[in-house]
Amino acid sequence: MTPTPRIAVVTGGGRGIGRAAALGLSAAGWTVVVAGRTTADLDDTVAALPGDGLAVTTDVADEGQVEVLFDTTIERFGRVDLLFNNAGIFTPAAPPDEISVDDWDRVVAVNLRGAFLCARAAFARMRRQSPSGGRIINNGSVSATTPRLHSAPYTATKHAITGLTKSFALDGRELGITCGQIDIGNVESDIGDRIAGGALQADGSTRPEPVMDADAVTRAIVYMASLPPDANVLTMTVMANGMPYVGRG
Repeated sequence: MTPTPRIAVVTGGGRGIGRAAALGLSAAGWTVVVAGRTTADLDDTVAALPGDGLAVTTDVADEGQVEVLFDTTIERFGRVDLLFNNAGIFTPAAPPDEISVDDWDRVVAVNLRGAFLCARAAFARMRRQSPSGGRIINNGSVSATTPRLHSAPYTATKHAITGLTKSFALDGRELGITCGQIDIGNVESDIGDRIAGGALQADGSTRPEPVMDADAVTRAIVYMASLPPDANVLTMTVMANGMPYVGRG
């Protein structure tokens, strides 16, 4: 008997953690839909998947484009079993009074509005599909609990993701929809390379920090995704050992 395909949507799937997660989920047997703003990057990810996949160019801050993403997934594959809600952006480090309102709005639009729109759209499909249910994993970042210096917009949105995760976990409880959060610290990527070269510390100095291989994060996401519907990892922190997180500041 052929197993029923498991369908995952990964936002920010063209590069970094999103790409690594898409590859790991595909290797674990998931059919993966990758979403993001850069079509070429998404196509590269899909071409590298060991299993079936689809690229859907999407600005997660645009409600209409998010609805198209999930409608396209349903039309192509019939259901949504997993959302890895990963898309996010940063602003340059700056003291609060030097952060422009435009930069604040841009980060909030992607990191919080976008995360809500995607979780909302996934929840709606998971609630109404047959059989119903599914899982949402939000990328919270270690900044969901502990900020870096001069990072107010990013930190505020990632703290908000924790509230979003808990609210969706509660609202989905009776519907078979689980919601958890993975908080990631210092993973190898374009950003990780900059951290390894030197990151701003709480005392105002700049020092290199350890980074970890993306495979550690991928394995954690695949584990969370593989849990049965009656189990949930509400929050998990995966971080480079030795990074100044515990006791930061």
